Amino acid sequence: MSKLIYLDNAATTKTAPEVVEAMLPFFTEYYGNPSSVYSFASKSKEAVTRQREIIAGALGAKANEIYFTAGGTESDNWAIKAAAEAYESKGKHIITSKIEHHAVLHTCEYLEHRGFEVTYLNVDENGVVDLEELKQAIRPDTILISIMFANNEIGTMEPVREIGEIAKEHGILFHTDAVQAFGQIPIQVDELHIDMLSASGHKLNGPKGIGFLYIRKGLRLKNFVHGGAQERKRRAGTENVPGIVGLGTAVARAIRTMEERTKLEKEIRDYLIDRVLKEIPYTKLNGHPTDRLPNNANFSFRFIEGEAMLLSLDMAGICGSSGSACTSGSLDPSHVLLAIGLPHEIAHGSLRLTLNEEITKEDIDYVVEHLKEIISNLRAMSPLYEDFIKKQTK
Repeated sequence: MSKLIYLDNAATTKTAPEVVEAMLPFFTEYYGNPSSVYSFASKSKEAVTRQREIIAGALGAKANEIYFTAGGTESDNWAIKAAAEAYESKGKHIITSKIEHHAVLHTCEYLEHRGFEVTYLNVDENGVVDLEELKQAIRPDTILISIMFANNEIGTMEPVREIGEIAKEHGILFHTDAVQAFGQIPIQVDELHIDMLSASGHKLNGPKGIGFLYIRKGLRLKNFVHGGAQERKRRAGTENVPGIVGLGTAVARAIRTMEERTKLEKEIRDYLIDRVLKEIPYTKLNGHPTDRLPNNANFSFRFIEGEAMLLSLDMAGICGSSGSACTSGSLDPSHVLLAIGLPHEIAHGSLRLTLNEEITKEDIDYVVEHLKEIISNLRAMSPLYEDFIKKQTK
């Protein structure tokens, strides 16, 4: 492939060179088990402690409130299952939304089979949770509210501060899946009344296979993995020291570059959105027009199939997606797009483009020109489009 424009950073990101450099010594030089007592292992133990402090500082949390995991999916599972188990004597009702990542939705479905009740909140046409509906859904036996910080498909940011205030007022635990938001948006857990927060390294130029769960001190959650005494006995297993070092380095980088990086991403994102909406007819921007992730643009193109569009883009060296990477093998339309009210036939023609700080306006020009041609060619083969045009010209 002569050209590559990678616009699927919501699926995963390139590991930053400084992250790789920081990790390397912990594969070959400082490879001791941090749980060991001899001095050779002290470098590993010190590194884990330091990364925990870096991540906690980024959230305004305490170091002993950060627990390392294998990624966002594990963190979501831990938060929801452990909260359900720990607080089921108070009640067995959980509130979430219809547009959560499947790591949350499928965990809630798992709990439903075990006697818990789950309320799935609707969202408006922009993907925003209705706070009044949330308040009305709260019951005396509600033990957990789990609402994502920002949607992984359409980029919409949820009213997390208000949700946190409602949860605190009613004495309910509040968990947020911040996998897409952490590193892109400033987050302070105390200000937002967040009790648990999930994040993943590979979404912010860190390595895959490492993430963390923030658990507010004082929550009586049960152990998630049984075995040794790692992670203060809550998640057993030898620590992934290189991954933890990579995660901490990536977090420090993300916080350091956030203001300048997201300003650039917003500028390029808005340029992309403006060109696509003006130059490709019968196109809709999905998600909130302004309260969205800095790097996210999600479109629906009428009268086409998303899979054919992605294959054509790939031939031009352009990487995008039609939704979450976790459901890319599914033929069903996105549950997020259906939840915001799109009919199946339009939801099938969606395209998510997610930027990084390396994408330029010249790259976007290349993408838009190819996209215009691809959409035009696909519509020319569409009976639905042909019928639509005939009706328009009568």
